[in-house]
This record gives sequence, structure tokens and C-alpha cells, in this order.
Amino acid sequence: MPRNKKGKRGGNSSSKGKNGVRGESGVSDDDLASDVLSHYSSASESASVVEEGTGEVVDEQTAQEETEDKLKQCIDNLMDKSAKTRLAALESLRLAFSSRVLYEFLLERRFTISDCLERSLRKGGGEEQAAAATVCALLCVQLGGGVEGEEGFKILRPILSSILIDSCATLSARQSCARALGMCCYVSASEDAEDLLKSLGHLESVFVGAYPLGDGSLPTVKAGTPALHSAALQSWALLCTLCPASRINTVLNHHLPRLHACLESSEVNFRIAVGETIALLYELGRDIDQEFEYEDCDALCDSLKSLATDGNKHRAKNDRRKQRSIFREVLHYIENEDFTEEKIQFGIETIYIDGWMRRRIYDAFKEVLESGVRHHLQFNPLLRDIFGLGPPLILDASVKASRISRTERHLFNSAAFKARTKLRNKVRDKRADVM
Repeated sequence: MPRNKKGKRGGNSSSKGKNGVRGESGVSDDDLASDVLSHYSSASESASVVEEGTGEVVDEQTAQEETEDKLKQCIDNLMDKSAKTRLAALESLRLAFSSRVLYEFLLERRFTISDCLERSLRKGGGEEQAAAATVCALLCVQLGGGVEGEEGFKILRPILSSILIDSCATLSARQSCARALGMCCYVSASEDAEDLLKSLGHLESVFVGAYPLGDGSLPTVKAGTPALHSAALQSWALLCTLCPASRINTVLNHHLPRLHACLESSEVNFRIAVGETIALLYELGRDIDQEFEYEDCDALCDSLKSLATDGNKHRAKNDRRKQRSIFREVLHYIENEDFTEEKIQFGIETIYIDGWMRRRIYDAFKEVLESGVRHHLQFNPLLRDIFGLGPPLILDASVKASRISRTERHLFNSAAFKARTKLRNKVRDKRADVM
């Protein structure tokens, strides 16, 4: 996770500047965000950590209390008159929500935070709207799929949907709202299908802008729009995993032919999103009927083969490599139902990504949580329930004691790196014995 400049530790972030505006002086906005992240990094270590050079023991409970105080200040700053202060507060909350599980802390403050986020979404500029939408998604992940999460989603869904379909809103804000709407609906949608259907409809209304025109040609879109189409399509695909069989049949009949046409798009990331969505829809179709087959499957496979072997030099080398890899997987799945299993390790546990639906779900959480996804897989009951991991593991003292210190780990990694470098240099040497 990227860090901002290291701020002053222990500074008074609530001090007022000469104009009397909180957050404009004392400790800067960047310092406050950095402090929140650094406190969470220290709290994520074992119960007590010895600071280098001092020998002083830092108690985890003290670090937790200090961090919560800073988070309370960030929540207060969401109501500040200064847009810069509100943006800094949103960034601090994003870092904290993605790096730790804060259910108890947020439970009694959820309505205050939801109201502040709604205000930022309604009245803020494009950058603030995008940041607020991301924090909305993280808040739902923190609160989980219970009553509290549903309450937050009921408050935030209308404004997220409104910005998403507003052509006058900035593309970054609409893209962030697309991801937030998909994640919040996936986590918080109740047994009542109304919220799910409304969210699906709003997301669909955005990415159909990339569908072929009446003459079969693809529309010309302005720069940045394909990223919005990709975000809306991926969130829509995530929500399709919740749909009943009757809805899936309708989706397959209507969308597969049009998505097939979108494989001709000039934007590589949108093509990849389309290819992954086609594979996911195929998997959903086969779950309903093992004999499911797209009526124009031969033409689809020809398109996939072309993309899986694309060597056009006008495309960036990394783009070509990524595209070929993804479309080989899609092609193998459609032709032979083969899927390359992926193993995700965190702590002493492992999950296996063994299908396109499971991959879309994992990728959606990874997009929101970023580098904090492994921590949430270890400790967040919501993610553990979704991936079938059971309650969080409690390591006994002997396991905790067996962990090596940070310094020892650094020395070990340095030695291993030097050994790898020597070996690689030997192999690369033209004089090396090829025998």
C-alpha cells in the first residue's frame, strides 16, 4: 500500500490555524493520513513490539487507542468547510478501512459516516465524489452483510446510482461509483431482489454504451469512457453471480451476442473485461445446464483464438502479453471447461480460485481493499464466510513465539536475494557451462 510522507507523530491534529479553520494548520492533512496508516501498521504487529534503539515496549492497546482518536478526528474533518481537509480525511479513512477490521469502532458511528459520505457525494467535486464512493464500498465491507450493512446501502444506493448515470459527472467519479455500487450491493443486498435488480439496471445502462450500433459497428467514445464501461461491466458481472437461474437465462440470450461483438474494441482493458465476463456467463450457464452452448460458439472461439495469438506491434508489449494470457484461459474454458487454478496464501491459510465466478468475486474485493485484502481474508468474518474459511483462526502463544523478528526477516531476505543474484549472473554469463 503506498504511503504518504511520514508525518509528525503525536501532533495535535485538532489545533486551529490563524483563520480558525480546523485541519488547515497544526498537523497537515498528509501528516494525518500518514499517521493513521503508520499507527495501523504498528498495531498489526504482535501484541508488543520493541522499538529499535530504545528498548521501549509499545503496547498494542495504546496504539489502537491513538489510532481511534485520529480516526475520530478524520470523521470530524469530513464535515469541514475545506475541500482539501475533507479529501485528506477520506484518504485517511480509506487507508484505515482497507488495512484493518474496525467493525466495533464503526458500529456506533455508521450513521454519522454515512451522512458525511452522502454529503460529499451530493455536494463535492469530482475528486471528492470518487474518494467518497470508494470509502462507501469499504464501509459496507467493514459492516458486513447484516442489518447494519443493509441500512448503509439503503442510504447510499440512490446517490451512487444517480452519479453513475449522470453524464455530466466526471468519469473518475462515475467509475468509482460503479465499483462501489457493485460491491455495496453484493455485500449488503437483502433477500428482497429490488435493490439487486435496480443496481443491475443502472450498471447495464452504462456499459451498453459500448455495444454495437444498428449497422453492427462499434460506437466512437471519448477518452476515458472505456475505463468507465469496464468498471460498470465488472460490477454487473459480480452481481450476476447472485442472480437466479431465470434471470441468468435472460442475460445469456441478450448479452452474449453483444459482448461477442465488443471483443473488436480498440481498448485492450475493455476487451479483457469483456472476455472475462463472457467466461463468467458461460460458467453461470453451465451451472444451470451442463450442456449449455452459445449459438454462435464457433465464431466466438475464432475471435478468442485471434486475441489469444495477437501479435500486432502497434500495441504495447505488456498489453499484448496480458491479452494473450487472459484469452488463452477464456478459450480453454469455453472449449474444454479448463480453468487454471490460482492459489492465494495469507498467514498460514490458503484459498483456491477455481472458477470465473470465484475469480470475479476475489478481484472485486482486491480492487476495493488493495493490499489489505489478505488481512481481511484472515480476520474479516464477511470475507471468510464468502470464501468458506470459517471463523478467524486464533494462533496460540507457541505459534506467535515462533515468528521471527523484523530484523531477522530482513537479514534472511537480503541473504536470499544475494544468493539468487549470484545464481542468475552465473546462468546469464555467456561463459557458463551450458551442460
